Amino acid sequence: MGCDNLEILNFVVTMYALIFLVGNMVGFGKKLRESQIQEWKRYYINYKLMKKKVKRYTEQIEVGAQNHHNVLRDFSMVLDKQIEKMVLFLLEQQGVIAHRLFDIGKRHRALTAQTDNLNISELREAYREVGQELLRLLHFVEMNAIGLRKILKKFDKRFGYKFTNYYVKTRANHPYSQLKQVFRHVGLGAVVGVLSHSIADLQDLQQRQESYISIYDQPAYAHQDPILDSIKVAADRLSYSTNFLQFLGRHAFIMPEELPSPTEDQDRIDDERYHFMSLLLNLANTFLYMVNTYIIVPTADNYSMSLGVAASVCGVIIGSMAVAQVFASVYFSAWSNRSYLRPLIFSSIVLLVGNTMYALAYDLNSISVLLIGRLFCGLGSARAVNRRYISDCVPLKIRMQASAGFVSASALGMACGPALACLLQTNFRIYKFSMNQDTLPGWVMAIAWLVYLLWLWICFKEPAQINEESIVTHQPNAAGPAVYVAVQNGHRQPLLMNSEAKEQGEDGDEENDDAEECSEENQKPVTSFVMAYRLLTPSVKVQLYVYFMLKYAMEIVLAESSLITEYYFDWSTSNVAIFLACVGLTVLPVNIVIGNYITNMFEERQVLLASEIMVCIGLLLSFHLFISYSVTQYVGSALMTFVSAEVLEGVNLSLLSRMMSSRLSRGTYNGGLLSTEAGTLARVIADGTITISGYFSESTLLNTTLLPALIICISSIIATCYSYNSLY
Repeated sequence: MGCDNLEILNFVVTMYALIFLVGNMVGFGKKLRESQIQEWKRYYINYKLMKKKVKRYTEQIEVGAQNHHNVLRDFSMVLDKQIEKMVLFLLEQQGVIAHRLFDIGKRHRALTAQTDNLNISELREAYREVGQELLRLLHFVEMNAIGLRKILKKFDKRFGYKFTNYYVKTRANHPYSQLKQVFRHVGLGAVVGVLSHSIADLQDLQQRQESYISIYDQPAYAHQDPILDSIKVAADRLSYSTNFLQFLGRHAFIMPEELPSPTEDQDRIDDERYHFMSLLLNLANTFLYMVNTYIIVPTADNYSMSLGVAASVCGVIIGSMAVAQVFASVYFSAWSNRSYLRPLIFSSIVLLVGNTMYALAYDLNSISVLLIGRLFCGLGSARAVNRRYISDCVPLKIRMQASAGFVSASALGMACGPALACLLQTNFRIYKFSMNQDTLPGWVMAIAWLVYLLWLWICFKEPAQINEESIVTHQPNAAGPAVYVAVQNGHRQPLLMNSEAKEQGEDGDEENDDAEECSEENQKPVTSFVMAYRLLTPSVKVQLYVYFMLKYAMEIVLAESSLITEYYFDWSTSNVAIFLACVGLTVLPVNIVIGNYITNMFEERQVLLASEIMVCIGLLLSFHLFISYSVTQYVGSALMTFVSAEVLEGVNLSLLSRMMSSRLSRGTYNGGLLSTEAGTLARVIADGTITISGYFSESTLLNTTLLPALIICISSIIATCYSYNSLY
């Protein structure tokens, strides 16, 4: 490939990476400077200059010297110039890389007829050096994009999120805008392709064999070199290219630290805290809890009628667990700051008691005992502990796999719960205790939690506590000075400014700027829901509302399935259980398709909006209006609603993890807790809606429960459209 074409293609994909990295988790201004490649420092976006302009605009608007329209126009011009400066430098550097590849290619072609291992080694090293330069350039793009994301966030915080909305809208649709290149991302692949093909060819030459297999015919034939692996990781991070494990892992909503740069000390600490059997026990807790949640869904209506209450009370029976989980999530999240073993033991004991009470309610003929048992099950929800354990104790190199395991365990538990209920269709007595389809779910889960408790007590290893005042040294790049950072609660914080930062502070403003950074975006975790709420931007609030909507829709579909299918189709408990198990089994295949293909073909915000529309269509098709209600209509619409909501959950949480404040990545009141509370509250309201609607008329239950879901879905689509341009 010629140098000119390579330059153009690389420029295109770099701009793509820039815009998509705008959504990355922000780093702090000082840390951004420390991470700069020193010899390229004058080509970085001048974050300090733009921050001063934001402050000046604020003061001018307050005294009436400026209006919002002029501010938007002026700041846009400043930002355009900053991006232009960076892009021109990128073009220059990409031209240098292309020229080096072209020169090495000449030597490579001259070597084709020879088998000189010395020259082959020299060429391979030359290609690796080009790869290292490409990595430096990717790092340059990443730091600029984070600075751009940070200033956009700061501007929106002062003036509302209208600037990001205005800037993206006006630039993305202009024929000469760099933002428009976001859909053409082939340049980086071309560079990696040249490197891969060349290194593979050198490998064949060294082994003195002629290969007729191309990397285009068989990508695995590229003889992956470590530098190519590093480039692929960096490129995927820039473009948010995903695979199945990454997309699935995002459902766990384990928010990343800003600018992660693990040191040897941090790696050692991670290894000391990691224990495979403890992780396995953590995932087993997740699996059992989801089984516990859904094992009663096929039989809850029959159980309520056997106790002398209406079948629609099943909504309260199912939802009471979610009610208790709203409170359990908070105290378990706080407890996990000090220990992981003790909250898991407490969770297992409470769930053992709760399931026993659920099973005994039949012989005691008491709906109160049954509801109290389900409340106990909700109070034993340790999902906050499960998530925190993965976030805090699993090394970064395998955290994505552990997150995917967390989500897979949840999905498998969701499918196994109803399937297990299908196998418990029997009726006998042991001493004075009835064993039937209503009580056996409680007894089976009680025994399961007893076994788990014993396993937990024997095998779980409490992670070592991190020294709160240890000091490590971090070297961000070869050209920059060492930066000393304090480790407090496991999170590094800059202590000293480097020499470059001090030089930039000669005008006397640098120290104030850094102080503002520390006060405005303090690294300490938030300590209350009120403080956490104040950190939520309008776009984040919209995404939390979307999460509420999808959980509401999913709960309506699942929780009322036994009532609807019995009324319209006279389905047995086994039929309902099989249907719910099949619905649960769609989770993993859907995520394989979305993670490997869809999110790599479209922007996440496009997938988000399309999924919301599909959920809306699924709800509309579920209504019973004029024609007779058929099994095909019910099953088709339910699957469409559930699958679309599952797709929506992945992209929604992915966007949330990038848009939320970095302060919500840790501590008790973290982003995971907020999303859990939003989803749990949605389940509570959905189950309550089912119970209330059932008291009016069973014939109107379907439409009455679907109407609120449809209204919430439509309003979420409107909110998403309103904030669409800010979803970067």
